[in-house]
Amino acid sequence: MKQLTKSLALIAAASGIVFGVLTPLTASAAPVSALDWGPCTGSGLDPRQQCATLDVPMDYADPGGPTIEIAVSRIVSENPAARRGALFLIPGGPGGSSLNDPSRKGQKLPQDVRDAYDLIGFAPRGLAPSTSVDCELAHEDLALSRLRPWPAADGSVDDALVTARRMADACAANGGELLKHLSTRNEARDLDRLRAALGERRISAWGVSYGTYVGSVYAQLFPARTDRFVLDSNDNPDPTRVSRAWLAGHEQGVEDTFPEFAKWASEDGNPYRLAETAAEVRPLFLRLAERLDREPIPWPGANPEELNGNVLRQTMLDTLYDPDDFPALAQLMLAAESGTLPPAPASPPDAVLQNVAAVGAGTLCNDVAWTTSTAAYQKDVAESRAKYPLTAGMPRNAMVCAAWPYAPQEPPVRITDRGPSNILLVQNERDVATPLSGALKLREALGRRAVMVTVNSTGHDAYLDNGNACGDAAVSRFLATGERPATDLYCR
Repeated sequence: MKQLTKSLALIAAASGIVFGVLTPLTASAAPVSALDWGPCTGSGLDPRQQCATLDVPMDYADPGGPTIEIAVSRIVSENPAARRGALFLIPGGPGGSSLNDPSRKGQKLPQDVRDAYDLIGFAPRGLAPSTSVDCELAHEDLALSRLRPWPAADGSVDDALVTARRMADACAANGGELLKHLSTRNEARDLDRLRAALGERRISAWGVSYGTYVGSVYAQLFPARTDRFVLDSNDNPDPTRVSRAWLAGHEQGVEDTFPEFAKWASEDGNPYRLAETAAEVRPLFLRLAERLDREPIPWPGANPEELNGNVLRQTMLDTLYDPDDFPALAQLMLAAESGTLPPAPASPPDAVLQNVAAVGAGTLCNDVAWTTSTAAYQKDVAESRAKYPLTAGMPRNAMVCAAWPYAPQEPPVRITDRGPSNILLVQNERDVATPLSGALKLREALGRRAVMVTVNSTGHDAYLDNGNACGDAAVSRFLATGERPATDLYCR
């Protein structure tokens, strides 16, 4: 699921209302259903993992109205005598799930952390096997280069806006009532109802990528119900832009990360070596992308069924999430230079992509209103293309939210420093999806509530993944003992 999440993360949503809004719209507004734990379905799961469903209001403004189901999972503390509480594993996306994470990434946690907590996973509202949504998009609109839309080769945004309107129309026709109620604020409310159903006075959390915004929103809305919060690979919480700021962050994220790919791709002995020096790799990539803009290469089995400049750029962006994936981009570039492409990588089934795309679009577009001005997008894209040629204007382009048929039902949540000082941010220095520049904005917003560990490493997801031993030790110590660094820490 990690690969699916990172590839389909539409960049996501964050920001603004004032602290302390615990009105009848909070998770305590209606009775909380009990959890009936039983076996989980699926393969490769830890036999200790249990699953259940939680009923929550579809619309928190109407707590007595229709309900939806949230699929949840857990592996209980491995040492009840040492148990502290529940650790919520908050996934990225929007469109990611942590339902199987107690069996998977949760088992990478140190023993003293697994002893201290029940590990809690869930599929967010709208995402199967929770009550799910589907826009029934055209197959071609499930391509990553459409979901994360790239301008035309000449920089025009016209085709992107046509696609946005087509996708938005499909969501309006097929998405159903639940699509209107997907939002980060509602996901946080769902988590608070899960907290209550578990019988926990407070929860701890490990939120990753978009999950850092979910965790921040939860900590803003329900500060007294937070224990130890780890936010890993952090999004900019700008309350005026939210998902537009996240998408825009990719231009700097690529600039931060591409030099690491260039160094790797020019190393002696690398079987996929592209150039003799790192300085040659960037112009080589730009020339190849421009050539493919003019002369795409057929690529049966891919979506679209050709390798054009934007598909290469999209592949580059996806590859930079994890240095282990660098060979995939180098191989594709070498193949494109020779004119003979390898088989297209297998894609998840369309039904899965449809569900993830609908959850992503619904959450991003309901969190904040996007401009509908063609001129505004064209101006932003032109500026981006001039300053950040590797991303060719994509981070400031119009996505489906530019034509979204529904207005946000509530303003974004403004992240502030009001609440307990119990948050630890961990952030890689070079992260294509959630760049350090945006993470520093979250650090600034949280103020005295947080301490930040910056890790001298490359890749998305820092803790127990693409970070380093120093950063991992700081996070593990905090989860197990509550001890944070006294001040912000740089892990060289």
